[in-house]
Amino acid sequence: MERSGKITIRAAGTTDVPLILGMLDSGVEWLVAQGRTGQWGSTPWSANPRAVASVERYVAEGAPFIAEYDGVPAATLTLTGSPAPHLRPADEPERYIHILASDRRFKGLGVGAALLAHAVAQTRRSGVSLLRVDCYAGGDRKLVAYYERNGFTPTESFTVGEHAWPGQVLARRV
Repeated sequence: MERSGKITIRAAGTTDVPLILGMLDSGVEWLVAQGRTGQWGSTPWSANPRAVASVERYVAEGAPFIAEYDGVPAATLTLTGSPAPHLRPADEPERYIHILASDRRFKGLGVGAALLAHAVAQTRRSGVSLLRVDCYAGGDRKLVAYYERNGFTPTESFTVGEHAWPGQVLARRV
């Protein structure tokens, strides 16, 4: 892909769930090819009924968006008013980012950063000043660094599940 493509962002809906699952599956495939199964394992999201139900719930209850690169769906993000159940909500109104994922064919073209900037704008427009996200914090912490490059600051670390999956909550004032 050339770097001069146009990125547009559109609202998504429940009919986009298969597209979103495909982006997540692309991420799993990419991570597995690198030997990095700690983040999402090795099973495609679309083959995991719990993961599918989670995506369906966030898309139905939140505000999902799709970034398109030259008209081709390239990345996704969903905003809600609270974090996942295993995390504490903030002590103030917040917007929370869920399911930020890109089709790996579009890696490095700015679609994720464009979605994060869109989330900042949406949060600001809603009159809320706190935007948060959580991510995998194991291994080399590249994902944490990605969010830091996009204006987020690490706030609290956590572990979840029987395998003590390492996570990091990050926040950004908007």
